[in-house]
Amino acid sequence: MADQDQDRGQGRNRPVAGGISITNTQGNVTIGDQNTVSYTVQGTEPARDPAQEELLQAIRRLRGDLGGVVASEQTTALDAELSDAEDEIEGTGSAGPGRLTRLRQALTDAGAVTGILASGVAVGQAVAALLGA
Repeated sequence: MADQDQDRGQGRNRPVAGGISITNTQGNVTIGDQNTVSYTVQGTEPARDPAQEELLQAIRRLRGDLGGVVASEQTTALDAELSDAEDEIEGTGSAGPGRLTRLRQALTDAGAVTGILASGVAVGQAVAALLGA
């Protein structure tokens, strides 16, 4: 025991048998005897270009606005496409051409609603700009 106390005093951090060890590994904390961290998330969100960021903000506004309209099959499908596009942009940094094409079709299908919402027009314009149409 005296050796263990002496070791600690010298900064060797040897755990005492049956004792508790607390370590910090870049934000993850382990507590216990011989515990390890098996999952660590590092890094930042993917970089987004300004056009994708504009689309993401427009999607969020439109999804909020859709909450105030009477739901229909078209608005439900549009909200699902908006949600998927939002997830894709947040996860990868951009919505791919296939996603943008599906989003444009969902906007067209729900045209009676999206045509009167400024946020719907904004999403349509952002999608058209990204698709080059």
